[in-house]
Amino acid sequence: MEISGQTPFAELPEALVEDMLSKSEQVGEELFNSFREIQENRDKIRKQLQDENILKRDTDVGYAEIPTTCGVDGSYAVERLLATDLAACASVAVEGLTPPSEQRHWPKPHHNSFIEPVEHNPDTGTVLRGLMMEMELELAARAPHDIVFLDGSLTTPLIYMNQAINKVLEPKETSIGKILQKKFKDFLESYKIILESSRTDKLWVSIPKYTTRRELGEKLQAYFHHEDRAILTIVLSAGEFTEPILLEQPKQPWHLKLPSDDKELHRLNDEVLSCIKRIFVLYYKPHNWTPALRIEMASSIATNNSRIALLLHGLEYQCRTPGIMEPYPLYMADRMVKHLGGAIPAFRQTATRRMAELHQGDIGEIFFSMHGYRTET
Repeated sequence: MEISGQTPFAELPEALVEDMLSKSEQVGEELFNSFREIQENRDKIRKQLQDENILKRDTDVGYAEIPTTCGVDGSYAVERLLATDLAACASVAVEGLTPPSEQRHWPKPHHNSFIEPVEHNPDTGTVLRGLMMEMELELAARAPHDIVFLDGSLTTPLIYMNQAINKVLEPKETSIGKILQKKFKDFLESYKIILESSRTDKLWVSIPKYTTRRELGEKLQAYFHHEDRAILTIVLSAGEFTEPILLEQPKQPWHLKLPSDDKELHRLNDEVLSCIKRIFVLYYKPHNWTPALRIEMASSIATNNSRIALLLHGLEYQCRTPGIMEPYPLYMADRMVKHLGGAIPAFRQTATRRMAELHQGDIGEIFFSMHGYRTET
């Protein structure tokens, strides 16, 4: 096991490794041709952006004091055991690099967590992901910082929650589903606060690492197959950003299924869906060593140069570490929550030990019922 941890090919057949390596050479050539195509058209794309008055510099919107920031991220995991499933999810909010003049300080990362045994159900992961989104938005809405960074798109909570609610409303109700429904109103209220960003002293923005959106590509009628972020990472110079444009809208209108006919839920739902249609996107490259960041925000931020100046300065300050490809607080939050899946076996071991202490019969029955399905467990 120690050898396989050091060598990725340790337990693979030699012939398979040789075959995949030979094909990787061809993949490298195809990727290079695609990369070269963007490089050769870099000046043309820049001119298009300038002609459309889309390309700007961060100095164009003025200078703001360094804001306080935090990043919010979440994770979930389902450990499938012989007798039951162990479901867990968590969200964390991590403070960013503190400005020199800032006296306030969060003493530790703030978090929400859930862990519970549940009966075997193929939809557990979907519902658990919805609960994770509720936890993330609750933390983000309560964070006292000037800028709150969320991981993923601003539309992601709507998509994940809609999938979760569809599973919750099926006849077979689960314990996770009951908790999700109980927190649903709080979810809508937090989501509304984030999507409106009406407070002038606070910004909520979302920074997805992976995206397939092509708002600028469609606007400029670019023929490249790459999404906007991949192209703008090469096109933009350090300190440049693009004028905010409306988020690409789906062919089918946004919708969210509700768990009940409560009038208050319907009102909040209508307000959230209205805000979703007014999300704006801008791309910003803080430094030469960072890729272009895709930033999704409320219209109240996108239409205010003072708030954009605060946002850009906060991003520039939190992206000063070469090697970290995203704002520092998001990077730290992501690193923390990614360890949840790896920690589940330890939680399972603790639960198994406690069961063994309470059991009066054959202890082997306990270990069989708590045995994981997957080989590596």
